[in-house]
Amino acid sequence: MIVDDPTAHRSRWHWRTLDNAAGGLALDLGLYAVSATFAAITAVTSTLLPHRAWGAVAAVGYLLATLTVIAQLLLRRRSPTSRLTGLPARWAVTGLAWATTTLLPLAWQSIDRAGGRTDRAQEEVLVVEQAGSRLLEHGTPYLGPDAIAALPPGEQLMGYTPYQPGMAMFGLPRALLDTWWTDSRVWFAVGTALALALAVAALRRTPATAGQATTGGATAGQATTAANHRRDAALLRGVQAATVLPICALTLATGGDDLPVLALCLLALAFAAADRPGRAGLAVGLAGALKLFAWPVALVLIVWGLTRRAGTRVAVGAIGLPIAALLPALLVDRDALTENVLRFPLGHGLVTSPAQSPFPGYLIASALPAGRLIAAGLLVAAGVAIAVRLARRPPRTAVATALICGYGLLAAIALMPTTRFGYLLYPLALLTWAPALHRPGDTPTAAVADEGSGRTTSA
Repeated sequence: MIVDDPTAHRSRWHWRTLDNAAGGLALDLGLYAVSATFAAITAVTSTLLPHRAWGAVAAVGYLLATLTVIAQLLLRRRSPTSRLTGLPARWAVTGLAWATTTLLPLAWQSIDRAGGRTDRAQEEVLVVEQAGSRLLEHGTPYLGPDAIAALPPGEQLMGYTPYQPGMAMFGLPRALLDTWWTDSRVWFAVGTALALALAVAALRRTPATAGQATTGGATAGQATTAANHRRDAALLRGVQAATVLPICALTLATGGDDLPVLALCLLALAFAAADRPGRAGLAVGLAGALKLFAWPVALVLIVWGLTRRAGTRVAVGAIGLPIAALLPALLVDRDALTENVLRFPLGHGLVTSPAQSPFPGYLIASALPAGRLIAAGLLVAAGVAIAVRLARRPPRTAVATALICGYGLLAAIALMPTTRFGYLLYPLALLTWAPALHRPGDTPTAAVADEGSGRTTSA
């Protein structure tokens, strides 16, 4: 019989204790208060003008959410069973926070930009919209190496589109009509909201059972209600991580291209938890057609599918959709595709990527002799370690799949010679999403064995 590893059990217990303090309101308060401080500091100190504009608006939104949670805590002391302090009310505050810290500054910056302000969008917004225009006019979102070389030196970086072809779809509205609501960030937000709504719906249609609850003499109905409540609370925390967490709110309001990719990956994991391997493959395939960051998630999901004799069903969408997106660009201009999608991200383009956050991989690459080779070797070693983990203990649950993806991407971001601080939104959201993915049939002992969280013993 497989038994729990004590260390893993204690860590999960400590997290649940923190997460459940004051009915979840204590951690809500910490999230919004710290986020308000971050936004205020960003408004004052950031060297990026779109970030400063975001911080000025978002700081007020986070402050309003913080004050609301303080009021909820005070009300809870007087009336612990008040509906104004329960889970539906916490969902409402989360929605309010996302509207005021992400959607409001996004719309504000889009309107200002449409009015002529040139400091109201990050470069990736312009890149995606230019890619949409090229797709509409030439059938490919990419400029070839000769066309990029012909640009003035200061404009060559903007000539690159280091995304998969599907990302250009978010730039098509701007190519058709020049107004504030055709800003690509608006459509990033629409795609993100739709994917998250589908993910929440998929998980809520997978009801918890009494077997997931610690009954302690409770009836089956009471145990099921408790299990559903815990699942919904974990789901709320996952949604918060993908929406109101500053690294996500700031990214969507000022740039935004990573958020629909992340949301589609979360949707794929939700379908996996609901035992819908075909839909999981389609969701992660859509993400992979937008950006390379989704491809490792697709690989792990395919391995998960193999454990359920559904690997082919996952792979059809996970591999087929990115290939289908690549084929037209490949047929129109193969050199342009290679220059943008392979050479530039690998550091062999005509110009160097400005993504240089001080993570270990970048520091090693820039400070040591042959540092780029050393960092690349460490990255490959991390990839091999994950591959060995997948081969020896393939993930059999959506929870384990999310954890492998989260920790794997965290290692990759830390070791990549060229990376951005904002990429941390992927592992943070994936790891926070994992607790919401428990299925009715998952048991604590099976989860420990599947996740490989520590030593196991047989008896």
